[in-house]
Amino acid sequence: MDAPVASVPFVQVQGLGKTYLMGARRLEVLRDLSLEIRAGELVALTGPSGAGKSTFLHVLGTLDAPSAGRVLFDGRDVFAQGEEALSAFRNSTVGFVFQSHHLLPEFTALENVMMPALIRRLARPEAAARAEEMLGLVGLSDRLTHRPGELSGGEQQRVALARALCLRPRLLLADEPTGNLDPRTADGIHALLGDLNARLGITAVVVTHNERLAAALPRRLRLAAGRLE
Repeated sequence: MDAPVASVPFVQVQGLGKTYLMGARRLEVLRDLSLEIRAGELVALTGPSGAGKSTFLHVLGTLDAPSAGRVLFDGRDVFAQGEEALSAFRNSTVGFVFQSHHLLPEFTALENVMMPALIRRLARPEAAARAEEMLGLVGLSDRLTHRPGELSGGEQQRVALARALCLRPRLLLADEPTGNLDPRTADGIHALLGDLNARLGITAVVVTHNERLAAALPRRLRLAAGRLE
């Protein structure tokens, strides 16, 4: 008899390895990495530079394929499907936030946040409504028509966060989202992540070098030399 769906962890990483070929040299970035993440968890991932944190996020978010092992969502191996299905899965299930916000300078905050919905070919009024809702959740209801150059660094990162959440993905992957921000603004972004995790029930993995901020998150993992300590 099959186990109930609720008993299966949302994310399972089993024996994950990632190796890059650089000429005749093999660079092993991730080594036999295994973990489980339950739906709704807020996880901090720390470790020294070069430990493989960003590579792990890229594989977890299906931007890059593993060299060994499996990545399962709800018990299904996502890399066992074709590229088209994998792309659709990524668009509907995963949201990304990076250290650099990558906002389009010629568009307003609202237009930037609408982009994922428009790429999915939602009607423009629906895309705008979703974007406005998310900008409200990140505290930028009064900045809808502002372009990135008219926003502070913290506000720009909030727009990027709203964009990542526009389609209500189940998993948010944040790679050093406060790395370019001053400590006070960084604290605000981390508090916002916790609030969104609680309000939306979103699962999030946050890569950070800031041990103090990581300590404030409910679960902490450390990656060193491609392995979880």
